[in-house]
Amino acid sequence: MRTNIDIDDKLMDYVMATGEFKTKREAVEAGLKLIRRRHAYAAIRAARGTLHWDDSDEAWARSRADDQAQAMTQAATLTQVHVAMVAPQAKEQAELTVCEPVAAYTVSSPAVATLPEPATGIPNRGAAALESKA
Repeated sequence: MRTNIDIDDKLMDYVMATGEFKTKREAVEAGLKLIRRRHAYAAIRAARGTLHWDDSDEAWARSRADDQAQAMTQAATLTQVHVAMVAPQAKEQAELTVCEPVAAYTVSSPAVATLPEPATGIPNRGAAALESKA
């Protein structure tokens, strides 16, 4: 928005000399942003003493449990909405397709490692070669 304003020349010269502004417009915009920031800080300072922060392990555990319970509630609600929207003849099929994902990984014992083939072209004899040298 274009606006013509009358600014004190000494003040503008001081700001331009001490600031890193290339134009008078940058200086004025920086001043307006500073005023906006001061109001935001005042709102934060007004909240002083009204917020409670509990950083204990028990509080974090409660927070995680609450988040999980809320996620489960949302998932159940979405499932019910999805099933209700499906045609009556496909309702049974929809209930079968909506289910919790199962873990798709297994942990197995580490296998006996074999040594990689050397670059010299000598065949690798694996663990048996190491045991015979020991």
